[in-house]
Amino acid sequence: MDLKARVRVLHERLHQYNYEYHVLDNPSVPDSEYDKLLHELIEIESQHPELKAADSPTVRVGGEAQSTFEKVRHDTPMLSLSNAFNETDLRRFDQRVRDAVGEVEYMCELKIDGLAVSLKYVDGRFVQGLTRGDGTTGEDITENLKTIHAIPLTLKEPISFEVRGEAYMPRQSFLRLNDEKEKKGEQPFANPRNAAAGSLRQLDSKLAAARKLDIFLYSINDFTELDATSQSEALAELDQLGFKTNPERMNVKTIDDVLAYIDKWTSERDTLSYDIDGIVIKVNAIEHQEEMGFTQKSPRWAIAYKFPAEEVVTTLEDIELSIGRTGVVTPTAILTPVHVAGTTVSRASLHNEDLIHERDIRIGDHVVVKKAGDIIPEVVKVILDRRSDDAQPYRMPTHCPSCGHELVRIEGEVALRCINPKCQAQLIEGLKHFVSRQAMNIDGLGTKIIEQLYHHHLIKDVADIFYLEKNDLLPLERMGEKKADNLIKAIEKSKSQSLEHLLFGLGIRHLGVKASQVLAEKYDTMERLMQVTEAELVEIYDVGEKLAQSFVTYMSNEDIQKLIQKMSQHHVNMTYTGQKSSQIDGHPDFKNKTVVLTGKLEQMTRTEASQWLKNHGAKVTSSVTKSTDLVIAGKDAGSKLTKAETLGTPIWNEQDFIDKQNEIN
Repeated sequence: MDLKARVRVLHERLHQYNYEYHVLDNPSVPDSEYDKLLHELIEIESQHPELKAADSPTVRVGGEAQSTFEKVRHDTPMLSLSNAFNETDLRRFDQRVRDAVGEVEYMCELKIDGLAVSLKYVDGRFVQGLTRGDGTTGEDITENLKTIHAIPLTLKEPISFEVRGEAYMPRQSFLRLNDEKEKKGEQPFANPRNAAAGSLRQLDSKLAAARKLDIFLYSINDFTELDATSQSEALAELDQLGFKTNPERMNVKTIDDVLAYIDKWTSERDTLSYDIDGIVIKVNAIEHQEEMGFTQKSPRWAIAYKFPAEEVVTTLEDIELSIGRTGVVTPTAILTPVHVAGTTVSRASLHNEDLIHERDIRIGDHVVVKKAGDIIPEVVKVILDRRSDDAQPYRMPTHCPSCGHELVRIEGEVALRCINPKCQAQLIEGLKHFVSRQAMNIDGLGTKIIEQLYHHHLIKDVADIFYLEKNDLLPLERMGEKKADNLIKAIEKSKSQSLEHLLFGLGIRHLGVKASQVLAEKYDTMERLMQVTEAELVEIYDVGEKLAQSFVTYMSNEDIQKLIQKMSQHHVNMTYTGQKSSQIDGHPDFKNKTVVLTGKLEQMTRTEASQWLKNHGAKVTSSVTKSTDLVIAGKDAGSKLTKAETLGTPIWNEQDFIDKQNEIN
């Protein structure tokens, strides 16, 4: 047998043995046999590097260290789930679902406490893995993800799609890792979630491989390559393709069944070999999911129930006040450090004056602290029988702690606010917002540098950022030649950002990312936006009266007009440069038509077919409904074809589709 043939055999056997061990938990050979074959393959590849493929089983042991992680935009956003914390929240969710689509079946899944990742496959080969990041852009951690044995490098079918899941550290791996760190005199990880995240961000993939991570896959971002009509069918197809999904999932009929599932795992979570922090509940039918759709941040058809947070007692030593970019004064509790839900907590938000008075929180009190949603520290209540006799009720200041301006409470709001436009704290927070990722995305211009630039009188508003020169930066603390060069390049690069980023960066009250996109796309230029009226704005679907009033008031301010002119003079882009929905002219046979692909296509992939349809104006969906205009059925089409026939939906075979493409092209 020649070496190429031997390598192919080794690949097949090692991939199969790996699948049996790490996915099926049912190995057919002893570890020594796997190690023997892996060693043979390593020897062959070391002597013949040209025979090493990207999906070789040897990548599991890690490769050369990287210098950094590249930031990559997700093909479709990785949205987060809205949370439920009690039965009332869940019953409200159930009512919203039934009001929208009627009776449904739910899929209940364990919420793994790890790091969300996205895996991209092209023609059945794993080509890229990303962290969730901010949901829009993640970090490329492909080499580290390859070291997770449960991730298939090659699928059982040559399909192209993206799957998402939760990478995690099993408890056994976590205990072993912390034991090693303690023996070396190093700080142990607080919990398996932090350990998993830290492991996947190791620049040396050999270190990631040594951490023994695992993964469960739970969703697909595009169903065009599959025939699944429900979440349960989708997970079953992932199983068949060689992925590892969580076996403890369950289909249920009612919200009472959901509550019973939650009760079961609330009491049995400690029996698992990995950590969970809640239960995910999804509407099972993809047809119903598509009908319900999404909000800007999360799907309407799913919710995450979070287990009750751990509560601990500590002392509230002081209350610190901070001023946000909109002038809101936020009180923060300074606590005697205490361990809560895996991390040490020394600060907790008190939100506003009303909450402090409602809970009668005083400096020196013993207080109960928890992490809301297992993330944000919160003061729950005061232990009154341990209060000191001389403890005094807390009084919020009457004047801004930053600039001394009188604080006001706007009618209908609970927050105290500083309305001085020249307040130093607000200006600094506004500068931080302007350079943030979803705004102008000036890489390297972080909080400490912003504060130094402001206090050295090098910038006083956002426009000044674009007038900075290298010599302005060099005197700053920890600022070398290379860092200064990179920062100037990042500032220069940001000038070409599309208009919606500039709009969001300005920090106009009530204007978020989505509305910035809508306004930039509709009005094209900053000049037109500065002339728009409230009446025009309220006619736009995504713009309400509050935003319309706030936007027009902002744009009519002479100081703001001068600020925008100042940026324009230094060549900051003032136009929308993204693709507009209206630019996809489409073809009359497909424009605004809803099309479903089903079955196996032989002359193209489903992904290619889907993209062609979208380029010609069609909306490609996964489920056949009364609103479906066309079904394109390939070989072995199943239930979707049957439903289309029942509804009388027009049906094409693949050749019909090819003929139409040839006619149009």
